[in-house]
Amino acid sequence: MQGDTVIFKVLRGVRNAINFPRLRNPLHLVSPMDFSELKSVCCGCSIRELCLPAGLTDQEVLLLDQHMSHRQPIKKGESLYRTGDTFRSLYAVSTGFFKTSILHEDGRSQVTGFQMAGEILGLDAISTDRHICDAVALEDSVVCEVPFERFEELGQLMSNLQRRFNRTLSSEIVREQGIMLLLGSMRSEERLAAFLVNLAKRFSIRKQSGSELVLRMTREDIGSYLGLKLETVSRLLSRFHDEGLLDVHGRNIQILDQVGLNRLVGST
Repeated sequence: MQGDTVIFKVLRGVRNAINFPRLRNPLHLVSPMDFSELKSVCCGCSIRELCLPAGLTDQEVLLLDQHMSHRQPIKKGESLYRTGDTFRSLYAVSTGFFKTSILHEDGRSQVTGFQMAGEILGLDAISTDRHICDAVALEDSVVCEVPFERFEELGQLMSNLQRRFNRTLSSEIVREQGIMLLLGSMRSEERLAAFLVNLAKRFSIRKQSGSELVLRMTREDIGSYLGLKLETVSRLLSRFHDEGLLDVHGRNIQILDQVGLNRLVGST
């Protein structure tokens, strides 16, 4: 399956990044300062515990905060970065929704992920210094940017930050392996059920409804991500609706039978 080639390419990049590969400069980025005089955007952020500052002390959060560019708006349909762009920064999604996709040699585009608040974009480029996918906003979004060279230096200063980053990379590896499982062993209805269950859990973690979902992505995007045709996704959503698992109205989906949906996923 050609999709497997894409996934392994992304997976290698994440795995190669785990040990903070390039520390170029001495730790001169921090001068003595009175932390009480600094203002922190991260400290007051509602998704702090989902993002890179999770687990840091208040002083460590302040230090990271001073080297980030906060709340940069990205309009719906705009690209945060494109394939081939030089890697400079990591991006934490503050609000909004993104999709990442990669272009096959034959010109086909394949969606490789959907990112929401608290998740990190830009990991694909760490090992090669160039992005291997496009990141596009699916709605008006806001990101916080941290230059990776500064981030590496801060990681040497703060073991908690490096530990948190390694966990993020590990989560990416698990996610990529999950995609391979979806594409390699699950039936079409199991793939879609697993996608919806995962999406609901991610919304719940963010204190949003885990039963009433508004899909930011199109059915075509979902099909590309799951290795299904657009018609198959639409047919399965209609079938889940008829079976009482879901109430489907366009992009608004209400999960009516969570147990039944979980049963579909649990059958693999």
